[in-house]
Amino acid sequence: MNEPREESLLVAAARRHQGVALPVWFMRQAGRSLPEYRALRAGTDMLQSCFDPEMVAEITLQPVRRHDVDAAVFFSDIMVPLKAAGVGVDIVGGTGPVIEHPVRSLGDVRALPELDPDSLAPISEAVRRTVAQLGDRPLIGFAGAPFTLASYLVEGGPSRDHARTKAFMVGQPDAWSELCARLAGYSAAFLRTQIDAGAVAVQLFDSWAGALSEADYREFVLPHSRTVLAGVVDVPRIHFGVGTGELLVTMRDAGADVVGVDWRTPLDAASRRLGGQTAVQGNLDPALLQAPWPELARRVRRVIREGAAAPGHIFNLGHGVPATTDPDVLTRIVELVHAEAPDLRAAAGWSQ
Repeated sequence: MNEPREESLLVAAARRHQGVALPVWFMRQAGRSLPEYRALRAGTDMLQSCFDPEMVAEITLQPVRRHDVDAAVFFSDIMVPLKAAGVGVDIVGGTGPVIEHPVRSLGDVRALPELDPDSLAPISEAVRRTVAQLGDRPLIGFAGAPFTLASYLVEGGPSRDHARTKAFMVGQPDAWSELCARLAGYSAAFLRTQIDAGAVAVQLFDSWAGALSEADYREFVLPHSRTVLAGVVDVPRIHFGVGTGELLVTMRDAGADVVGVDWRTPLDAASRRLGGQTAVQGNLDPALLQAPWPELARRVRRVIREGAAAPGHIFNLGHGVPATTDPDVLTRIVELVHAEAPDLRAAAGWSQ
């Protein structure tokens, strides 16, 4: 692992060694908003593309070239380790992940295959190819958290209320624990593969954790997310979920160095909830990317000022880039962050 990548703005912010400069990247920056991405992916399904090292490297690098973001995020999908293990899963356009045989019993859990590390060889190769071309930009690896993966497996696909998942969780707690332990193993192996090949930070996505109460999160979810994050203590760990304003402390307690905050909670309020001791990431509302530039720029500046209350801040959206986003808007946001953040952070009272 080379030294310049270790000293990146992103790693410094995650480790609370940040100055007034502010790193910026976007969740889902390598994806459908870019015409070059759509052209490259034409005729290749999502999961197939995720196992093509040359394609993965190119897609990962596209937003770095176009937007001049301060970090690349590895192009993949949270379903990739399940697919690699041999779980029957497909990503259906307009729907999302669809599971061939949903998990509804302890027997279903025990029928899940083990993950052979050799099946992740294309992931290692893709990371190596990407890092070789990134120069001093850091690569962020990522994986889905056990709860979110379990939700897809139990529901059989996307869900609005996660009713089957919650019923399984509290009604069959032993089966739930065994399921999440298996999925924690998948996610940890997926992250470790990326780190060993050159990723210098990771993000654990628990997209649907916001559907839970804090008590249920602590009992049924936190131990398994902690297992994943405990396996990657050698790099900064970002933990993110949607609608998790009431879970920020528990998500940190799972082992996060950086807590991702969606747009519902101001970053200064989030930092206070976290005791002022944890770096934060976020948190511009992705829907506002459609707004007129003067108003959008005002909101970007507000996020920068609010983030100065935390001991470390990584500028991002509060969730992923929508497919309909004009890529030029993202480029303008990066330019604004790079040009104005030092003065805005200093004026907001940032101090190391």
